[in-house]
Amino acid sequence: MIYVDNISKSFGKQQVLSGISVQFMEGKTNLIIGASGSGKTVLLKAIAGLHNIDSGKILYDNVDFTGLDKKQQKEIHKQMGMLFQGAALFDFATARENVRFPLDFFTDWSMAQKNERVDFCLHQVNLSDVGNKYPSELSGGMKKRVGIARAIVMNPSYLFCDEPNSGLDPQTAIVIDQLISKLTHEYNMTTIINTHDMNSVMAIGEKLVFLYQGKKEWEGSKDDILHADNKALNDFVFASEMARLIKKPRS
Repeated sequence: MIYVDNISKSFGKQQVLSGISVQFMEGKTNLIIGASGSGKTVLLKAIAGLHNIDSGKILYDNVDFTGLDKKQQKEIHKQMGMLFQGAALFDFATARENVRFPLDFFTDWSMAQKNERVDFCLHQVNLSDVGNKYPSELSGGMKKRVGIARAIVMNPSYLFCDEPNSGLDPQTAIVIDQLISKLTHEYNMTTIINTHDMNSVMAIGEKLVFLYQGKKEWEGSKDDILHADNKALNDFVFASEMARLIKKPRS
C-alpha cells in the first residue's frame, strides 16, 4: 500500500501539485487520470522518488519514504519497477541485456542466476524468442513488453507505469493493459498507472484518481466514473470519448 499525504510540488514559480492526499491499493491497478498538464506524470514520479516534493509525505506500507536517507531509500527502490513512457530501452543493448539491467545494478547474483530470471520474465510477457534482438528490431508493442519484463525482473512490490499505451495502436494497447493487470494480480503488486486513455480506465481501472490543474478533483472506481457529479471529470470523459470516436477507423 502507498499513501500520499498532502504533497505539493512546484518547479520555480509554477505550482504543479497542490495538497494531494490519496491511498493506492495493494494488489490493484490504480490509475491516475487527467488531461495533459494536470500533473499526472509529476505525481507518479514524485511517488517513485524521481522528483523531490516540497511538502507532505509519501508512505510505503507505513514507512515514511520522504524521511529516509539515500541508503534507506535505495532499499525501497529495490522493491519498485518502472515502465517509462516509450519503454526507454537502451538502444545499444539487446532485449535480454535491457531486462537484466536492474539485476546488474541492484544484486550480486551470478550471471547464470540473472539469465534464468531474465528468461523467466521474457516468458511472462510472451517474448521468449526476442532476447538477442535489439530495440531497433522490435515493434512498439514488443518494446513496451520488454519494458514490462525489465520492470518486474526484481519481483517488485510496487509497479509504476507512465502512459504505457502512448504511441500504440488500439489492439496493442489492449494487450499491454491486460498484461499489466494480469501481472498486478499475479504478483499482488501496488500498481500505479498514469494515463488519459479512457479505454484503459474502463478496462482495468480498479482505483481511479482524477487530477485537475494539479489538485485531486475526484477519486472512485470505474463503475463510479460515468455517474460522477463533477463537471471537470465529466468534461474529461466526454473529450476523451470524442477523441476516441474521431480516431476510430471506419469499417
